[in-house]
Amino acid sequence: QVQLVESGGGLVQAGGSLRLSCAASGSIGSVNVMGWYRQVPGKQRELVAVITSGGSTNYADSVKGRFTISRDNAKNTMYLQMTSLKSEDTAVYYCRYNGYGNYWGQGTQVTVSS
Repeated sequence: QVQLVESGGGLVQAGGSLRLSCAASGSIGSVNVMGWYRQVPGKQRELVAVITSGGSTNYADSVKGRFTISRDNAKNTMYLQMTSLKSEDTAVYYCRYNGYGNYWGQGTQVTVSS
């Protein structure tokens, strides 16, 4: 079992920045992929960014150049640095762990006011 706890969401003005964190605990494998996803009411959950345990990253086109995903394997923690935030970034952001099993965090709300 893997437990994921997100933090760092909140209300920010357009153009501002936020940093999300996802702390993982439990049976963390050495080879895994972690990622950030987001969802707004009435829409499917969508990928924001993913990062492998080796550090390879991939981003949704909508956030390239504005968001940066990173991780600290020693702390089993993943981050999402979000800059130049837009109102369309408003969503619940979820952390996902994919290794020996697939796990999701409880989500953290990000609201960008225009």
